[in-house]
Amino acid sequence: MTAPTAPGRLLSVLAAFDHEHPALCLTDISRRAGLSLTTAHRLVGALTEWGALERDASGVYHVGLRLWELAALAPRGLALRQIALPYLEDLYEATHENVQLAVRDGRDVVYIEWLSGRSAVGVHIRVGARWPLHATGVGLALLAHGDPVFQKEYCAGELASFTPYTITEPERLRRVLAEVRRSGVAVSDRQVTEDALSVAAPVRCADGTVTAAVSIVVPHADAQVPVLGPAVRVAARGISRALGWQP
Repeated sequence: MTAPTAPGRLLSVLAAFDHEHPALCLTDISRRAGLSLTTAHRLVGALTEWGALERDASGVYHVGLRLWELAALAPRGLALRQIALPYLEDLYEATHENVQLAVRDGRDVVYIEWLSGRSAVGVHIRVGARWPLHATGVGLALLAHGDPVFQKEYCAGELASFTPYTITEPERLRRVLAEVRRSGVAVSDRQVTEDALSVAAPVRCADGTVTAAVSIVVPHADAQVPVLGPAVRVAARGISRALGWQP
């Protein structure tokens, strides 16, 4: 087995943190990163000095603000969020339901903004959360407009199931993606939770490439897709134009 490189060990320390483990002591970092305590101590010290990690009064480590500063430079992160936010807020004001903005990262969708309705359906989403592309409205919108080779590979891979309604058959997924391209909207019906339905539309950048997707999540029992679809498309088109896209 090849020994991990120095950069690999450093990244393994950062990768020890996630949404379920936002705060870790040195021993936990060592265990989760697969490093000796001595090595973890040295790397954690360097990362803390640089600002990538912060240590509180109890000796527990958290992700530092220096990483947030770097993340703000990502064109598909905070920069995209800032451009999209006025249109997301308009969609929220028109519906008072959960509104989301997401981008693709590999086989996952990553949420970069989420506006929560006060009495809206509960969702298992937070900023930075990941879900498989096929199980969410935003994911289906991104996958449908992605590279055909990637689509083929994705459909041939394992399709995780979360409810009895999750798409797990490759042929069915291909049919759904074709319908997304035809209609301009993606509908994920009870695929993540059995009480929610999401309607999503693609967001295009200046060259016409789909770079993100916007969605609204509503209770399945009250869903009116013919009404929600146009509203989501208007928001997605507004963001696309703000990014420089000209239809």
